[in-house]
Amino acid sequence: MALSLKITRLFRRFGVVDGRSWLSRFAPILWFSATLVVAEGINLGPEVIQSVREKYGAPAVKRVQDWQKLMSNNRGKSEKEKLGIVNNFFNQLRFTSDIELWGKNDYWATPIEAMGKGAADCEDYSIAKYFTLRELGVPDSKMRIMYVKALQLNQAHMVLTYYPTPGSVPLVLDNLNKRILPASGRTDLAPVYSFNGDGLWLAKSRDSGRRIGNSKRISLWQDLKARMKRENGNNEN
Repeated sequence: MALSLKITRLFRRFGVVDGRSWLSRFAPILWFSATLVVAEGINLGPEVIQSVREKYGAPAVKRVQDWQKLMSNNRGKSEKEKLGIVNNFFNQLRFTSDIELWGKNDYWATPIEAMGKGAADCEDYSIAKYFTLRELGVPDSKMRIMYVKALQLNQAHMVLTYYPTPGSVPLVLDNLNKRILPASGRTDLAPVYSFNGDGLWLAKSRDSGRRIGNSKRISLWQDLKARMKRENGNNEN
């Protein structure tokens, strides 16, 4: 899976030379998290819909319009209800690799790109769920985006986690196991690292982690933010 390459490269980039052996030592219950702080919003105006039609076709427009309805119709729901609605919506997308979708080993798709293709890989699911829940009013402080190791598959993976209260055991939104379960019930996952708008941390414990750099050094994240701005009609990077 492409994510195994991503993690190994990031370890090298930040001076962790034995990333694979380090990864294998993580216990599944040690969940460190960091807030993913972003300024980009979701703009689904007529220009965006027309762009989707021209680039991906009518079926993609229907998917994007369904997404638009989801965000319009569910703002008054409880956060627990929002989690279930969003998790189920994006898990309908077909799973496939970055190579098949984009001809690249490493590519983080925007939500519009994922729905345009009607397919995603694990980071695309997590990113789309995060941005959608954010638009539905779920605070950044309650959501974390996290790389993990899927132990049964012996490969890298990405999930979105939600903390009902500060310091609580998070709930995991995943495309492998589509049930929303507490992290304590996902012993098949071992945390690797988390990042936010300011920094990047290796997972060490539930409450702390070792900072190894600035998130601006993650080129895939910077590229994703730039593409979201362009989709929204903002060409400033």
